[in-house]
Amino acid sequence: MSEAVRSVRVVIIGSGAAGLTAALYCARAELKPLVVSGVPAGGQLIITTDVENFPGFPEGIQGPDLIERMRRQAERFGTEFLDDNVTRVDLSHRPFRIETGSEGTVVADAVIVATGANARWLELPSEGRLKGHGVSACATCDGFFFKGKEVAVVGGGDTAMEEALFLTNFATHVTIVHRRPELRASPIMQERARSHPKITFRLDAEVDEVLGKETVEGLRLRDRHTGALSELKVGGLFVAIGHVPATEVFAGSLDRDKDGYLRVHDHTRTSVEGVFAAGDVHDRHYRQAVTAAGSGCMAAIDVQRWLAEHPSVRPSESHAPAPAA
Repeated sequence: MSEAVRSVRVVIIGSGAAGLTAALYCARAELKPLVVSGVPAGGQLIITTDVENFPGFPEGIQGPDLIERMRRQAERFGTEFLDDNVTRVDLSHRPFRIETGSEGTVVADAVIVATGANARWLELPSEGRLKGHGVSACATCDGFFFKGKEVAVVGGGDTAMEEALFLTNFATHVTIVHRRPELRASPIMQERARSHPKITFRLDAEVDEVLGKETVEGLRLRDRHTGALSELKVGGLFVAIGHVPATEVFAGSLDRDKDGYLRVHDHTRTSVEGVFAAGDVHDRHYRQAVTAAGSGCMAAIDVQRWLAEHPSVRPSESHAPAPAA
């Protein structure tokens, strides 16, 4: 039985703010993009409740609603969607081969990778239950909602210090919880946090449970030396223990840094000609929906220009069998 192969000019892998914006711009350029959305689709906005810092929504909007609107807008101009996961890629020659979990193989003249990055979590059932209800991984996104509350930040690196310092603009007090006796943050960031009157530290402690039924009401902390349990009353928990870029499927095909983020040059170009990156898959610094959307726009424009300089390669001209797994 022959393999089902679908041929398109542009395939976009990922359906968060970066992928959907790239799809909109590619579709308006009449490139008829195909978005392999991933399952679940929508990126981190799908698990975000109130979004109040995305331009154009003065009253705010729910994350899933924003993604749905962006998807409908891209569809309006001719974007097609394949709600499936990418299982394997062959970027060694054009057209590029993208294998999916259940829908066969897609071949494309150009690829935009917009698979994003996922926050590392504590993997506690109580944490998962209260995500979006007092548990967050983004102070810049959600800090405003914690005006007048005491909050906690888990982590010991520069990101945790930055999150804590940002939260002092809204919270009455911030407790940094770190499982080791020493912080990993740079000396200057440690000094800024330690000298701030609103910030205190609980070192050698880890979160045993997030307390609260409908929203965060506190934390149960465990002393890592004695095992003793104590409670910390807070109205919010910010987890700042890093992010994991969703790039494993591109290992060996695209150049990545030591943490797995795609390396880019000239804004969106990856190490393979014709393959571009957008959003958090390469951006470890900003990680905002609006910057991801802007990056998606950039990648789409770069693809348009690149395709104008590189005529399409018909599948029949170059399809060598994919290498064995």
